Amino acid sequence: MNIRLLITQFKRLRFPLYMGVLLSGYGLSAWAFEPFTVTDIRLEGLTRTTSGTVFNYLPIQIGERVDSQKTNNAITALFKTGLFNDVRLARDGNILVVKLEERPAISQINIEGNSSIETKDLKSALKSINFAEGRVFDKATLERVKLELQRQYFSLGKYAVQIDTTVTPLDDSRVAIDLKISEGVVAKIKQINLIGNKTFPDKTLLDQMQLGTTGWLSFFTSNDQYSRQKLSADLESLRAYYLDRGYINFNIDSTQISITPDKKDVYITVSLSEGEQYTVSSIKLVGNLIVPQEELMAKMLVKSGGVFSRKEITSSTEAITERIGDEGYAFATINTVPDINKENKTVALNFFVDPGRRVYVRRINFQGNTKTRDEVLRREMRQMEGGYISTRAVKRSQTRLELLNYFDSVNVETPLVPNTNDLVDINYTVQEKSSGSLMAGVGFSQTQGILLNASISQDNFLGSGRHVSAAVNNSQVSTVYSFSYLNPYADVDGVSRGFGLFYRTTDAEEANLSRYTTDVYGANLTYGIPITEFNSIRLGLDFDNTTLKTTESSATEVFDFIEKNGDTYDSYRLTASWARDTRNRAVFADSGMYQSVGAEISIPFSDLNYYKLNYRQQWLYPLIKNYVFSTKAEVAYGNGYGDNDELPFFENYTAGGPRTVRGYKENTLGPLDSNDRPLGGNLKVVGNAELFLPVPFAEDLRSLRVSAFMDVGNVYGQNENFDVSTLRASTGLGAIWISPIGILTFSLAYPINDKEGDQTQAFQFSIGTNF
Repeated sequence: MNIRLLITQFKRLRFPLYMGVLLSGYGLSAWAFEPFTVTDIRLEGLTRTTSGTVFNYLPIQIGERVDSQKTNNAITALFKTGLFNDVRLARDGNILVVKLEERPAISQINIEGNSSIETKDLKSALKSINFAEGRVFDKATLERVKLELQRQYFSLGKYAVQIDTTVTPLDDSRVAIDLKISEGVVAKIKQINLIGNKTFPDKTLLDQMQLGTTGWLSFFTSNDQYSRQKLSADLESLRAYYLDRGYINFNIDSTQISITPDKKDVYITVSLSEGEQYTVSSIKLVGNLIVPQEELMAKMLVKSGGVFSRKEITSSTEAITERIGDEGYAFATINTVPDINKENKTVALNFFVDPGRRVYVRRINFQGNTKTRDEVLRREMRQMEGGYISTRAVKRSQTRLELLNYFDSVNVETPLVPNTNDLVDINYTVQEKSSGSLMAGVGFSQTQGILLNASISQDNFLGSGRHVSAAVNNSQVSTVYSFSYLNPYADVDGVSRGFGLFYRTTDAEEANLSRYTTDVYGANLTYGIPITEFNSIRLGLDFDNTTLKTTESSATEVFDFIEKNGDTYDSYRLTASWARDTRNRAVFADSGMYQSVGAEISIPFSDLNYYKLNYRQQWLYPLIKNYVFSTKAEVAYGNGYGDNDELPFFENYTAGGPRTVRGYKENTLGPLDSNDRPLGGNLKVVGNAELFLPVPFAEDLRSLRVSAFMDVGNVYGQNENFDVSTLRASTGLGAIWISPIGILTFSLAYPINDKEGDQTQAFQFSIGTNF
């Protein structure tokens, strides 16, 4: 064999001829050390690597006797560090000389051609495989770099990506790496084929999948871009769909992914076996049930004789676990064991209940409330220290903290106390948001025009939970000066007390109503009394003085009212309301219901005698993730009594606009005055159905909510009867954004059944509108 070729082969293996290697098979003796005792070690060739690093890996120490075996081991150990291209050992007397050739360091990494993925994200991905500026360069790693970059782009559906690398040597044993990327286009799913489904049609099953062929929403959802992770999730969705309908032997036999040669189209084929449908033959609860069996059976969603459903079994298990948890057994386990009868196609379900030990609460701790006092949070607690834990009480306490609207987020953990198995601490972590504002600004509303406002408000005054507000607001419709104060816990029983002072001038014509103006000043005092966890009543006393003013073009109804009642009125009113609120959040709730019934009546010695009644309702139901269905309804009625035979017209209800029936100009629905201008009515009926949708590209943004809606409503005058056929309806899209400058509402609505004379308005928006 050619000796030169042999040496070349050894060099390619990064193993040059070293002392201690014997080539006796080829009739050649290699250089070899005579064993000697090392009196010193000298390193040569280092520029970046520290001597300490080399000595840390070098398995030879001063004073040690070395031979060929030990030198070979030393060379191998230094090569394994990956820091050196070449390692040689030599002897200078009794000094061991280590000659090293360092690998170059990566001085810079330049990436060109990337638009879909930011450079910092690509460099972060490369760093995960130890390829970064300042690291040692290894040519073998370049192939891993290409594979990692391809993986990044494949996850985006860009299978035609091409990556070229250039290595440029620099001074001081450094190199520059240039990566040129040609991303190509995103491969689209051309077709998804399902094989083996007989019970359910392709369309039904495809609707369960995130992935799909290109549609009109694909620009927002990217559902036509193939992803292995998304396909895995879709296959699990198909499995869940069948298991929830009794097909317990359902199986995905195979999946095939095909990409066209131009890397632009993807074909997916899923082969599946449905199996037979099974029903539930019996249900048994076994073990230490803690609570009566009848109560637990009532929480079962899965029923004997019904179709087997994994979802119903899971929900039943969660409901039973939560009920047992209310008794202090926070770590109860429930195992469901199915007994399958293949002949009868039935399943007997056995729920084995192991409650574990009853768990008690040592402490309740709060973190993150840098401004809000602990007592404000602690008074919302429904779980008490020292008692046994209740999962329902812990969750309700979390919800009550969220309902305060002082925090962006509220999280709860229940860790075991160290060295115990029946004690836990409950830790609530809150993220405070700004609860106060000092504002002076200019806004605009379609109805009120230019808005000038200055206000100072604090929903959580000095961290006490009290609300204090003083404001000056000016617009084309009204000018308002107000001050309000509310203490939500005036006593230990949770009774709230508040009062307010205000002065307000209103130009009704600017609000699309009849031509008149009012000057009103007044005060109010209110008490809120909690009845149960979700029910409360509110009692109040209001006073206001109203001065009614006319213009030359005011309507006959206005002049007639002044002629009969005068133009200045003192009103003393008693107010009362009952409310039940099970919503889970104060802002942008996504579950629960709110209902209220209210009444106000002017005391007989007031200048005007009238009363008003109202009912409001809102119901929210989460459908699937990020989709919430909501309904709203409001019915209000007012009338006069005693010397007054009707509701004062300036107390009339109005409809139309962003808060009632979108698509119609604000306040324009209902009866007209003698000048054919809206006057409002004493009966108001409004309903709304709304589907809140995920926000494209901003699913986690909690300050923005969009929806598709349908509104219906109208108002009716004193001598008009309610008639369903006269209700106005609209449908469209809406959005609410809690912005730094206030609450912004937008809607694009299409009136469905507008009549001649109705004032419609497709696009509506306002700034600072409450909701």
